[in-house]
Amino acid sequence: MSTQERAVLVLADGTIFEGLALGARGQGSGEVVFNTSMTGYQEILTDPSYAGQMVTMTYPEQGNYGVNLDDPESRRVFAASLIVRSVSPVVSNFRSTQCLESYLVDHGVVGITDVDTRALVRHIRTAGAQPGCILSPAPSDEEARRIAADVPGLVGRDLVADVTTPGAYCWFEGLRPLHVDEPAPLKAEVETPYRVIAYDFGVKNNILRHLVQRGCEVIVVPASTTAEEVMSYKPEGLFLSNGPGDPDAVAGIKDELSAMLGKLPVFGICLGHQILSLALGGETYKLKFGHRGANHPVRHVDTGTVEITSQNHGFAVNPGSLPDGARVTHWNLNDETVAGVASEDLLCYSVQYHPEASPGPHDAHYLFDPFIEMMAERR
Repeated sequence: MSTQERAVLVLADGTIFEGLALGARGQGSGEVVFNTSMTGYQEILTDPSYAGQMVTMTYPEQGNYGVNLDDPESRRVFAASLIVRSVSPVVSNFRSTQCLESYLVDHGVVGITDVDTRALVRHIRTAGAQPGCILSPAPSDEEARRIAADVPGLVGRDLVADVTTPGAYCWFEGLRPLHVDEPAPLKAEVETPYRVIAYDFGVKNNILRHLVQRGCEVIVVPASTTAEEVMSYKPEGLFLSNGPGDPDAVAGIKDELSAMLGKLPVFGICLGHQILSLALGGETYKLKFGHRGANHPVRHVDTGTVEITSQNHGFAVNPGSLPDGARVTHWNLNDETVAGVASEDLLCYSVQYHPEASPGPHDAHYLFDPFIEMMAERR
């Protein structure tokens, strides 16, 4: 449990929320956002898409099942800070290896608890997501506001450069069993695995597991990889991963991707969806407070079915900017923003949400399958 040391969360507009220090001490800063998931704080903290963001968990109690060695979605914690209403004094789960607070300390994450998260979320929904900082120990209000005013926002920032892999590597692990008494799911039997190049803009491990599970040989490459370098691998498919920050600020990738469209199947998720849309000639914009949680309804245009999805993004695609030949395939039903695009002529499609979940529902797992089918048809 956190000690009773006072801490403050200060927003760029000068609003101050008081609480108690959680995790490491010092200063944590970034854009203050909120996530409505009831579980999954370890996956959220280790999702590279949260780089540069201070995550407010709306569910009132966190930490009750501790942390473990199985659930991280990347090599380390990428979220800038964690903001919660309360941390459970009891940890109870057979997989747990340590409590949430010690995990935050180990990773140098400055957090805050005992915050009125309902008031904070209402403020963000009204005023918009904005930069802020957590300070522990808490300085004077005047000093706190001065520090918060200097924290940069996300617009125009290429955060992918901070999270992408420094070099190419192969990923071999498939999906894990849902329960401890079950065997691991059987991988697809493919005589020759489909060679897929995965651009790492901040990729989550469970995305790579889904690709391997479906018979793919996955090679993960840095975001700076050129089209010529990608094609030198002789890939059968190209995957564009999730990631943090402003898609329009990711250096050079739009032109590199444009050079490959139509030459091989392309599938994008989250930031990858936005980057694909830019390469098609579309535009992106920043949402007022974004979509983050495991309960967002999305409508599939072709079938009319509604999927409950896991989402994490602060930018979206402008539907009016998409060129002829590209179409919207999914809509977010909460605010009618674009949740998917496709261009059949250019062999590409993408979604704004996370079909791999982790955490979240499994309604959209099927979205990996068309990618495999497109590669199979071209053999």
